[in-house]
Amino acid sequence: MSEICSKCGLPKEICACQAIGKETAQPIHVYTMKTRFKKLVTVIQGIAANEIERAAKELKHKLACGGSSKEGRITLQGDHRSKVKEALVKLGYPEEIIKMR
Repeated sequence: MSEICSKCGLPKEICACQAIGKETAQPIHVYTMKTRFKKLVTVIQGIAANEIERAAKELKHKLACGGSSKEGRITLQGDHRSKVKEALVKLGYPEEIIKMR
């Protein structure tokens, strides 16, 4: 017996809740900033609160870096602007909503 989605009531195989949520999401902003001791970090803002932990874990794994997710944003150690957009698209976020600064 397949699992049922708690949001829409459809079987998980045909559930579209995750895709719909990502398509209607707010813009995702990606930028770098300097922290203490002049270290660069990549900051990602705009990912939904219920997906931020999973997205942070996937990004840290794919980009082979450390990081955290606090206060509604993901912080990755190092300058990963060139790779983050591609990684977010692979996670299912539309390319049009990802804004690079």
